[in-house]
Amino acid sequence: MTYSNRNKPGAIIIEGHVQGLSNTRALGEAGIPVIVVDKNNCIARYSKYCKKFYKSPDFASDELADFLVDLAINRDLTGWLLLPSNDHAVLTLSRNKVRLEEYYKVITPGLDIIENIYDKARLLNIAERVGVSIPNTYYPHNDNIGETGLVFPVLTKGRYGLDFYRSTGRKAFLANDQEELRKQLTQIKQTIPVEKVFTQELIPDNGTNKTISFAAFCDKGEILSYWMGEKIREHPARFGTATCAKSVYVEECYKQSVPLLKELNYTGVCEVEYLLDPRDQQYKLIEINARTWLWVELARHCGVDFAKIVYSFVNHINLHQPKGYSADGKWVNVYTDIAYSLKEILNGRLSLRNYRHSFIGSTKIAMWNSNDLLPFFVYPLMAFSFLKRR
Repeated sequence: MTYSNRNKPGAIIIEGHVQGLSNTRALGEAGIPVIVVDKNNCIARYSKYCKKFYKSPDFASDELADFLVDLAINRDLTGWLLLPSNDHAVLTLSRNKVRLEEYYKVITPGLDIIENIYDKARLLNIAERVGVSIPNTYYPHNDNIGETGLVFPVLTKGRYGLDFYRSTGRKAFLANDQEELRKQLTQIKQTIPVEKVFTQELIPDNGTNKTISFAAFCDKGEILSYWMGEKIREHPARFGTATCAKSVYVEECYKQSVPLLKELNYTGVCEVEYLLDPRDQQYKLIEINARTWLWVELARHCGVDFAKIVYSFVNHINLHQPKGYSADGKWVNVYTDIAYSLKEILNGRLSLRNYRHSFIGSTKIAMWNSNDLLPFFVYPLMAFSFLKRR
C-alpha cells in the first residue's frame, strides 16, 4: 500500500531507537512523510526515510509537549500522527493529550486508561477481576514489611516502574529469603514509600518457558489485529531485552488478552507480556507496554505492520486488518546477540547446536535493509559511544 498524495499528513516518530527505525521505514516505504524526534542521537535519523530530525527535551518532562506544539506551529505539521516508542513519552503524551490533539492525531490513550496499565497494582487487580492469571503477589505496608506468605525467591518492583528505577537505580530486587526481603524493603522505603512497590513470586525458569509477547491493535478494547512472539535469547537473562526472538501462536495468551484489553477499553497498539509458570502450566501476566516494542520489526516481517495500521486508523484509511500471520519468522540483533551468545556458550549455558538451530527459518536481521543501509552500520558506532560515555 502506497500513499501518493504529497500533501498528506505524516508521522512523528518519538524515540528513534531500533523500534523507531522499524516504524520510520514502515511508513516511509509507504510514501508517508516521517520526522524523527529524540532527546539523543539515534539510528532512525540516519534512515533515508527520515525527512527531518529534531532533538527534543526529556521524554518524561511536559516540556516535550511544549516542544511538539511549537513544532506543529512552526513546521506546519497540524494533523500529523504522534507515534511514541518510549514509556516516558507515552506518559507525557497521555498527560497532555487534550492539548496535543489540537494539533496532532494522538493514538496514545488518556491517563484514565494509561494509569490502569502503568500502575502495576491497578493492572494486576484488573487482570484478576477478568480471570487473567498473575504471579502470586504481595503489597507491603509499613506494619507488615516482609510478611508475604509467598514462596521464595521473590522479586520486588515498583507500581510505577519508571519512578522506581529513577529512585532506586534498579528495575527490580531479587530476594532469596524472608530476611533478605525485609532488608530490601527497608532500604527501598528510604527513597520511596513502601506502598508504591509490590513483591511477586519469581516464576521458575525450566529452560523452556520464555517471555511471550501478545501484540495487538485495538479500537475501544476490541482486538482488530494481533501477533505473538517469543524471546529466544535476552540480556540480561530472564529479565532483559530480546537479542533473538521468533514468531509463535499461543492460544492461552490470546484467550487471556481478549477480556483484559476489553476491560481496559484500550485503543492503539500495545504489547502484553506473559510468562509460563511450569508449576501450574499457566501463562501469567507480567506487564503491558502501551506502545511498539524493540522487535516490532518481526511482526512486520510476519505480515502485521502495526505502524501502518495505526496511521491508516487515525487517518480513516481503509486498510485490511490481518487476521493471521507467519508463525515461522525470526528476528536477531546480531550486534547484541553474538556477544551475549558467545558469553553463554563459554559459560556452558548455551550449546552451539541450539545456537545454530535458532536461525532455522526466515530470519530478519534487526536494522538491516538493503535499500536503507546507513542505520545498520551507524548502530555499532553509536553503541560504542554510549558505552564509552558510561
